[in-house]
Amino acid sequence: MKKVSHLIYHKGNTVTVIETSKSVYDALELMVQKNIGALVVYEEGHYRGIMTERDYARKVIVKGKNSHDTLVGDIMEDNPSSVKFEDTIERCMEIMSDKHIRYLPVLADEHVVGLVSMGDLVRFIMEDQKNTIEHLQNFISGGV
Repeated sequence: MKKVSHLIYHKGNTVTVIETSKSVYDALELMVQKNIGALVVYEEGHYRGIMTERDYARKVIVKGKNSHDTLVGDIMEDNPSSVKFEDTIERCMEIMSDKHIRYLPVLADEHVVGLVSMGDLVRFIMEDQKNTIEHLQNFISGGV
């Protein structure tokens, strides 16, 4: 079974962070600049949670709040579900499906060392299946 460590190795472990004290507008600008849908949130050097586009839609826009006046710490998800390097890709899919979430922080020693999205998982699984098919075709045809 493939592990989260395999996915992070292939995708990279770049994580974009923001402080709880920043405005939601600042967070949105950062997400647009980086073309991402989630940020890892820290407070005074300690991991606190994540903020996603969904948090913005549900906790700011729909409630009529102003993104310039609302802080990341007010809408972020505290202590979201997370995984570790040794967890399986299947476990990630289970968690995301059961909790209806799109992002999972990867933790090591209480620090975020990666962020896995549903898209990352789908791409990884598809690539893995493609490689398996190629190996089987080579085996069947007598190749190496």
